[in-house]
Amino acid sequence: MTDPQPPMPTISTSSPEAGAPRPDPAEGVILAARPWVPLGVVVLGLTCLALNRWAALVLCLFGLFLLLQSQLLRLQFSGDALLVWRGDSLLRRFPYSEWLGWKLFWPPLPVLFYFREQRSIHLLPVLFDATTLREQLERHVSAQP
Repeated sequence: MTDPQPPMPTISTSSPEAGAPRPDPAEGVILAARPWVPLGVVVLGLTCLALNRWAALVLCLFGLFLLLQSQLLRLQFSGDALLVWRGDSLLRRFPYSEWLGWKLFWPPLPVLFYFREQRSIHLLPVLFDATTLREQLERHVSAQP
């Protein structure tokens, strides 16, 4: 006869009482969502409707996906890293010490954010307040573009 295994303890990381990480404005600037780039992609898709229905559909769906992401995701500039949050879940942490450079494309109307780390390159649509994004990058990242 074998001894039954004791049950594994469960730890809840979704409740604030359990000490789960949460986006806290006191710990750094959280960028406000801006829907302009996703809405621009949707408008571009609608203008393509007369030329090609499939291209218009793809562009509109991509714009709606970006719009959803702009409402779900949050970027936070903490003291030592850029944090990517989805709700109360920390998705990624990008320590500033590993950054090699960054750039916002099309300064009058920034739509793409590029940054390079020691091991990888990232190209993201600007779904957040671009002015605050630029200010925080200049403040936190020593490798200026």
